[in-house]
Amino acid sequence: MRIALVNPNTSRATTEAMLGIAAETAGPRATIVGVTAPFGAPLIAEPQALRVAANAVAALSPKLTGADAVIIAAFGDPGLKLLRDRLDVPVTGIAEAGMAEAAARGRFAVVTTTPKLAPEIAAAAARYGHAGFAGTWTTPGEPASVMKDPTALQSALDLAILKAVGEADVSAVVIGGGPLATVARELAAKSPVPLIEPIPAAVRLSFARLGLTCPA
Repeated sequence: MRIALVNPNTSRATTEAMLGIAAETAGPRATIVGVTAPFGAPLIAEPQALRVAANAVAALSPKLTGADAVIIAAFGDPGLKLLRDRLDVPVTGIAEAGMAEAAARGRFAVVTTTPKLAPEIAAAAARYGHAGFAGTWTTPGEPASVMKDPTALQSALDLAILKAVGEADVSAVVIGGGPLATVARELAAKSPVPLIEPIPAAVRLSFARLGLTCPA
């Protein structure tokens, strides 16, 4: 089985990091192939970049025809409907999958580094029918700067998680962003509630949509 992981931003390093996590989740039953957006931003941090990313994802559709399933690996799921209209295989967004796993546990929050995308995250939660979405909590500062220092990034996200849990009494938290996939692993051990990693969640949902059981 072949799953294409589409990175809607232009960072190949981010694609490789997400590929490693996806492959670990899928195990030997699937080959995960990374595809990076041909144009757009290296980090999607505001609504216009998300709209450009949707067009970049759609432009990749000819390269995805050999896949058995496709994952859109940016929170906000840019280009999800466009690819579903063009491909005959399951197309899953990481926001869609992460929110679904969190909602199964009850009321949930999203924690991320991109405050300008909070309205788009809320719109996605509404689109997917999650009445238990409590809101988005974000780290302070400009997203690209925050993400340059992994230690500071982890500390800032830790604080945002604690704030979300304390203020909204949620049962789960989704880490909102494909580029945050690596640090999400470290955060899970400290989180006071289950922390949903969206890349593994999307792999599991892709397996389910193909009628298969994911090993992790």
